[in-house]
Amino acid sequence: MSGEGSHGKAAGVDLRNYQLVRDRERRISKPTKRLGEADLICYALNAAEDVNRSDEPRSYKEALDSSDRHLWQGAMEEELEALKKNSTWRLVDLPKGKKVIGSKWIFKKKEATPGGEKARYKARLVAKGFTQIEGVDYHEIFAPVVKHCSVRVLMAIVAHCNLHLEQLDVRTAFLHGDLEETIYMKQLDGFAVDDRVCLLQKSLYGLKQSPRQWYRKFDDFLIKLNFKRCNYDDCVYTLNHDGEMLYLLLYVDDILIASSDRGMIGETKARLADAFEMKELGEARRILGINIKRDRPGGNLFLSQECYLQKVISRYRMTESKMVSTPVGQHLKLTKEQCPKTEEERKKMESVPFSNGIGSIMYGMVCTRPDVAHGVSVLSQFMVNPGLTHWEALKWMLRYIRGSLGTGLSFQNNFQGRGYIEGFVDSDFAGCMDTRKSRSGYVFTLFGTAVSWRSTLQSVVALSTTEAEYYALAEGVKEALWLKGLVRELGFDQKSVCVHCDSQSAIHLANHQIYHSRTKHIDVKLHFVRSIVESGDVQICKIASEENPADMLTKPLAKERFLLLLSRIGCLPVGH
Repeated sequence: MSGEGSHGKAAGVDLRNYQLVRDRERRISKPTKRLGEADLICYALNAAEDVNRSDEPRSYKEALDSSDRHLWQGAMEEELEALKKNSTWRLVDLPKGKKVIGSKWIFKKKEATPGGEKARYKARLVAKGFTQIEGVDYHEIFAPVVKHCSVRVLMAIVAHCNLHLEQLDVRTAFLHGDLEETIYMKQLDGFAVDDRVCLLQKSLYGLKQSPRQWYRKFDDFLIKLNFKRCNYDDCVYTLNHDGEMLYLLLYVDDILIASSDRGMIGETKARLADAFEMKELGEARRILGINIKRDRPGGNLFLSQECYLQKVISRYRMTESKMVSTPVGQHLKLTKEQCPKTEEERKKMESVPFSNGIGSIMYGMVCTRPDVAHGVSVLSQFMVNPGLTHWEALKWMLRYIRGSLGTGLSFQNNFQGRGYIEGFVDSDFAGCMDTRKSRSGYVFTLFGTAVSWRSTLQSVVALSTTEAEYYALAEGVKEALWLKGLVRELGFDQKSVCVHCDSQSAIHLANHQIYHSRTKHIDVKLHFVRSIVESGDVQICKIASEENPADMLTKPLAKERFLLLLSRIGCLPVGH
């Protein structure tokens, strides 16, 4: 039913105004919200880009008062022209009883590059989507993006098969989506022609449903071109033409295309350009803040975030700090006892950017730096109330990053292992001094280089080392199944994935039908792992603790062993 019916008004009160009043009341009563792990990646954008620059206007009025007003005016006119060309709205009289949402200009200046590219002035019109009401102005808003693991899997395949790798960017991607709801918006600041309002016909930046509508539009288009959407990642597509494979990955408006056939790539790009306004970027060199350095004659593809991490180091004023050789010092014992206990201590720590620092490093860990996964996992436990000792531990990690800026993932085409995918799992025992929970870690390689890793506290307290190792093994087996399925759909079928574990007792539990009173409480995980092992999808193999790369994801290590384990998963300094 529409917003004007019995559900649109309650006791004569307009639903939109009623909702806004309620939201304000809630905001007043809510305490300060600490960011959770999923929100921390936002800080990466703040470090990678110079936000809140003084030379970037924050409103239409500031743009007109700026010394570069003619450039900003030109940028706004260019944006308007694109919106008109796309038939984003039409002007109508506002129907009685309907409400309008506002709009705002966002301005961004892209500096000139050493390569000779001139400074660019960009203006983006966004709707004030925060005033939209769920069930009235929007319904479903979820839109998938490609997993970082899938990007690394593609890079491994590109290096192994020596494929061509090219990149595209969709101009004004969100403007291509079709709206299903009726939304009215005020005319633009400085460009209003009369008292009418804009009836949106296409999605617009700022609307809550815009990402979803864009994804659906793009997905429908690819399916019509006979692309197959991957069952393990909704933003990975494949096209098989006479035995030649083409891979396409989508992250919002960034597209990667890989194939051994340049003709297939050219034809795909031409069809995309016919349907959407595209910007061809040529050979892929940088995506999502990740630098792609390729030596095709040498069969090497190297991923790093040196530029991004350098900005992180500069932001936290660690450019002159003394470098260290490991991300977590073996002398550090972090507990909640080190958290502030008095109001004075808490007030002092409020000015310390602990959460920002964790979020900035976390983006590096998520993309190309498995070496800092353990440190990020440990420090994230103290996000709510960090103490001075925790801040010192974070600075230690920044000092390590400063000394390893060039470290990244090196994908080679000379892999000679027995299986494409290889996994390693490990666990400590009761390593968390506050809860006595154990920490699980796993890392999976494809053609010899890490593509998936994780370090996390287990959800329950393990009662023995065997139990802790078995919990870690169960998590590793789940990841192995997902990765095996993804790689199979990309054309590399592996009958069984070998997952290495350094616990003989955990391997015995997985491989043998044995019952013991000490293991009955882990019955569900026990039967899950056993069923997978019996099916042949996964094999559990023994590995010595000294050679297990997952060991660095569960505990601090000495420098020599830490570097040795990193080299086993292809995490190397640039040039190695």
